[in-house]
Amino acid sequence: MANIASARKRARQAEKRRQHNAALRSELRTAVRNVRTAISAGDKKAAREVFQRSASTIDLISDKNIIHKNAAARHKSRLAARIKAMA
Repeated sequence: MANIASARKRARQAEKRRQHNAALRSELRTAVRNVRTAISAGDKKAAREVFQRSASTIDLISDKNIIHKNAAARHKSRLAARIKAMA
């Protein structure tokens, strides 16, 4: 553990930031899981609606640099392709 006051403060701030980022990453995973569940249910219209909400969440998390913008684009692209592939 840090002995200097400024180092203790930095440790507190880093832990708070880590927990916040973990919560946002969890939100991302939940959004992706919701789309995959909707796709596996087989209802294309519902899947499209869930995807639109999830895409906005993915973009928000990408804007905060929790994940890279290309990773966000990749998630959205793959989900959109799976929805498009539904017959």
